[in-house]
Amino acid sequence: MNLIELGGWSATCDRAFAPWAEAGFEAGRVALEHRGAYQLLTPVGNLSAEVAGQFRHQTEDSQTFPAVGDWVVVQRQEGAPAIIHAVLPRQSEFVRKAAGGKTEGQVVAANIDTVFLVCGLDGDFNLRRIERYLVAAWESRARPVIVLNKADTCADLGDRLAQVESIAIGVPIHAVSAATGAGLEQLAPYLGPGQTVALIGSSGVGKSTLTNHFLGVPYQATQSVRADDSHGRHTTTGRHLLPLPSGALLIDTPGMRELQLWTTSEGLGATFADIEELAENCRFRDCRHQGEPGCAVEDAIAAGDLERDRLHSYHKLQREQQWIDQRQDARASLNSKRRWKTIHKAMRDRPKQ
Repeated sequence: MNLIELGGWSATCDRAFAPWAEAGFEAGRVALEHRGAYQLLTPVGNLSAEVAGQFRHQTEDSQTFPAVGDWVVVQRQEGAPAIIHAVLPRQSEFVRKAAGGKTEGQVVAANIDTVFLVCGLDGDFNLRRIERYLVAAWESRARPVIVLNKADTCADLGDRLAQVESIAIGVPIHAVSAATGAGLEQLAPYLGPGQTVALIGSSGVGKSTLTNHFLGVPYQATQSVRADDSHGRHTTTGRHLLPLPSGALLIDTPGMRELQLWTTSEGLGATFADIEELAENCRFRDCRHQGEPGCAVEDAIAAGDLERDRLHSYHKLQREQQWIDQRQDARASLNSKRRWKTIHKAMRDRPKQ
């Protein structure tokens, strides 16, 4: 496979890689990352690799480390893992807040053309969760596509489709059944040669079954969901970049118990374009849509043109982003203080040396 066939290679990559190519380095694409060890796809075959010590030392933010889907600059070594010296500029990246108390972003998938947001049509169906995933997908700069799986288990498919259409403005929606194969032909146009598609969704929505269908072989183990609440069990344990028979590349990701947003500067507006359009007609420019007079958003709710739950979701995600922004600002300030403290210490120690 050449660089184009490995997906995601662009004119921007060409320009960024040119100086490295002249120095004799190669380009590879991250297919797997596990505890600091990487598997790369390259035009001449697969490589095991690790990050260069200098790269690790100079990189403070884990978000800039190689992620699955990244294009990297690599140097081969005889009898040892290849060395990754740099990550080429990303064309897109699906990012969430890292789990736990750390205030940092985690890149789930990089250089993707399309994000399949996979949602189950069983008891785990949740419109608010779909909105959250849409915000992150729009923010990634990739094209979001909603895949409603388990259509064979849904007795009120038409109603469910109408609900999703009301919140996913301008987003393609496909109802499929990975178990029976019904409707899967609708996804073929997104899986053309050189295209990179990421499967994103919570546990139990059927991502592993979809992966097996696209590959044509039982690559991923599958498990049934819990009968009492339709919640899934983790079957995929890591992110993988997989070449498909169609010539596309698929990034399969583990199911997410939660998706905490990282940045929403564009994603929130794109997901809630209906509310933001209504807000343009509010009497007050800084209207919060919480009982102010002349609020066009409240008027739309009263008229039945907008669900109040959707406005609540919008406010909740806004508050979440404000909290994340405050944490990020505090972290940046702390890092700046530490950096200056190091500089001042070095200046004090210089006369002694």
